[in-house]
Amino acid sequence: MCAEASHASITGAPAQAASSSSPSNPFLTALKWILEIPRLLLMGFLKLYRLIISPTYGDVCGYFPSCSAYALEAVTVHGATRGSWLAARRLLRCNPWGKGGIDMVPPGKRIWPEGKTPKIIVLNHPPIPDDIDESAAADRGA
Repeated sequence: MCAEASHASITGAPAQAASSSSPSNPFLTALKWILEIPRLLLMGFLKLYRLIISPTYGDVCGYFPSCSAYALEAVTVHGATRGSWLAARRLLRCNPWGKGGIDMVPPGKRIWPEGKTPKIIVLNHPPIPDDIDESAAADRGA
């Protein structure tokens, strides 16, 4: 499988050519950077929370990925506004009476260069082994 296809499977986004045209206008470049500030601040806060506060609670979340990992991935993939909305919805679902289980962040449109996929996305999407075919298991006597 090529790297673009594996990247698309991790992020859920279609693979696109790496020819992204950066704005040559310095005003547009500055505006784009300014618009990234809220996302970067939220990501920093969530990383600090995961480093300092989250370990004191231990493994108490009924969901995979944990709520803080979900929030960090949502803000990373979808930006500050939509990522915060997704994280807030998840926190409302996470309670002692909740079902729990696997709850992945919806795929976004953001695509990272090859080898630059954020660590939280890689950690939240571990490789899942293929299911063993029942007939193959019967052949082995299992």
